[in-house]
Amino acid sequence: MAQEVYRELLEVMKKRGGAYSGMDIPEFYALVEELFTPEEAAVNNAMPRGPFKAADLAEIMGREEEELREILEGMADGGLCIGLNLDGTQFYQSARFMVGIFEFVFMAGTATERDKRIAALINDYEIAYKENSDEVAPGFSPYRVITVDRTIQVGNRVHTYDQVNAMIEKQAEIAVSTCYCRHAAFLRGEDTHGMPTDVCMQFGSGAQFAVQRLGARKVTKDEAFEVLNRAEDAGLIHMSQNLAEDTNFLCNCDRWHCVAVKTALSKPKPALFFNSGFEPYFDADLCVACETCIDRCPPEALVMGDDDLPQVDLDRCFGCAVCATGCPSEAVTMTNKPEYPAPPENRKALKEALKASRGYA
Repeated sequence: MAQEVYRELLEVMKKRGGAYSGMDIPEFYALVEELFTPEEAAVNNAMPRGPFKAADLAEIMGREEEELREILEGMADGGLCIGLNLDGTQFYQSARFMVGIFEFVFMAGTATERDKRIAALINDYEIAYKENSDEVAPGFSPYRVITVDRTIQVGNRVHTYDQVNAMIEKQAEIAVSTCYCRHAAFLRGEDTHGMPTDVCMQFGSGAQFAVQRLGARKVTKDEAFEVLNRAEDAGLIHMSQNLAEDTNFLCNCDRWHCVAVKTALSKPKPALFFNSGFEPYFDADLCVACETCIDRCPPEALVMGDDDLPQVDLDRCFGCAVCATGCPSEAVTMTNKPEYPAPPENRKALKEALKASRGYA
């Protein structure tokens, strides 16, 4: 009976979509049996699309409202579904694996034995999923790099969506949580290269959920800017949705563990898939050929030229400005890439671009 509910969960997660949505392989069942009790799996499988109340699910399942509310509360607190109190009314919503449950379960940054098991099981599932998948990856990225705006060369055209500071300034609710990618790697005993983990941001209702349920901390705008500065000093890449508006998160990614960056680096020309629309300019009068920028470059797009000035491979360069933020002589600034396309205006346009890149009508 328990196995049957997990087989149903497989089909449910497939329909929800997202990365690693569901595959009938042993690693899937090992993971979901650790994440969900049979009762939680049954509740997950019955969730309707969109926000709902416990009373709505009680009607669907033919069960007592209070009984289901208790289960839903535990699932929301554990990152297995979304739970948000809006104006005194408690709503819930189903979650995908990614972006979703895989991140949610690690936002608090705890390191229990169960956390370690889940980190290992997710990794096993992701590896097996890729090995057994015949899905065609989209040629258009759902994510994009956001360059460090203080490094942009004077005179360049800078859109609001290119300004990470502007992204922070317009938010009413900001939360900071633990990076799923690096924390999971840490739990598996992997080298995280000394990179900070408490640097991922959520905005709006996502921030409320992360604070109310998942152990994230609510921060002021000044505190958010301090987090950005820490991330930039460490050489992390600002990454968010490939949208011109309505962005609801900002990740600060490394080259070794973060899914979006690793996906880009697996491609022959990473910069065509994952980019900010900016490229580095090296001032020959200021550059001292210290090679700090080469060491810091996440996609390894820089080499030292014969004239002791760094040269950039634009097929690899993300335009992240990690080279610029680490330059001790301030010899590096970021300049617009000619005719680089703007990101999709909204979620509908992004969805259409992703479909088109897969060859769907």
